[in-house]
Amino acid sequence: MNPEPKVKQALVSVKNLKKHFPIRRGIIFERTVGVVEAVNDLTFEIRQGETLGMVGESGCGKTTAGRTILGLYPPTDGSIHIAQIDVANAKADDLRLLRRKAQMIFQDPFASLNPRWTVSAIVGEPLRVHKIGSTSKERTDRVRAMLEMVGLSARHLNRFPHEFSGGQRQRIGIARALASNPDFIVCDEPIAALDVSIQAQVVNLLEDLQAQLELTYLFIAHDLSMVRHICNRVAVMYLGSLAELAESNALYEEPLHPYSQALLSAVPVPNPRAARQQKRIVLQGDVPSALSPPSGCRFHTRCPIAQPHCSEVVPEWRGAQPGRWVACHEV
Repeated sequence: MNPEPKVKQALVSVKNLKKHFPIRRGIIFERTVGVVEAVNDLTFEIRQGETLGMVGESGCGKTTAGRTILGLYPPTDGSIHIAQIDVANAKADDLRLLRRKAQMIFQDPFASLNPRWTVSAIVGEPLRVHKIGSTSKERTDRVRAMLEMVGLSARHLNRFPHEFSGGQRQRIGIARALASNPDFIVCDEPIAALDVSIQAQVVNLLEDLQAQLELTYLFIAHDLSMVRHICNRVAVMYLGSLAELAESNALYEEPLHPYSQALLSAVPVPNPRAARQQKRIVLQGDVPSALSPPSGCRFHTRCPIAQPHCSEVVPEWRGAQPGRWVACHEV
């Protein structure tokens, strides 16, 4: 796990964030027939210089949350502030500054790079858009520096994405994200599409870059073991809502929320003797649809300790312990 960041001020502040997608039907007379509640009432902060992990099952809203925080999706409700910029209400100048100071590393290194552009054009595009560097030579020199920083070299400048491996493409994506000198980066499952042998290299690169450039990360991932390694704190999501948020070691050693307990019980243990002693929590039933989420606590349909009031009252997002937040009536 990364050491605690020295600076504790909040760089990113999210309060009561909601992102709903309307379902529409009809060609001429279009009508709304439902709403997908992809993200529902998220509240958390990310301190400057730290890595906040976001974990949960597929489809729980992690990627949507990350994109909404960056302003790629307009929020349905709530507030988002990044470096004191009001993302939801940003004007043109503030939005341009936000695009420079907050970037994203996408999950798929094969789909996130323009196949018709060279590496020089891909990494250099943020420099052109944000007018970084007064001459073409300055921008080319910065592109070279970015490539060297991520483990590539100047000989790759005029090559196209199809000439690289998956790990190299992800490095190009990282270089593009770093080109505008951002403070905050959303890492949307940056290692999920890579071979296991390459994943550790990319994670180590992200850690080195964070220490060198004082970056702040929102690290979205499925690999819970990797999240514990790289993240200072971890937020657990279920069906668009936060279930628990805590320091990494505290969460992994003693999860409070029943969903966190079930999720972490599925983490493989390298010691066979310890693995035999570990109690696996198997949840019953399927994840409900975000198109029609359960009333009250969204987890109550699968929760092993659910009580009658759990299906009626939405649990409060509250501080259960110092530095630890949970949404559960029974904790």
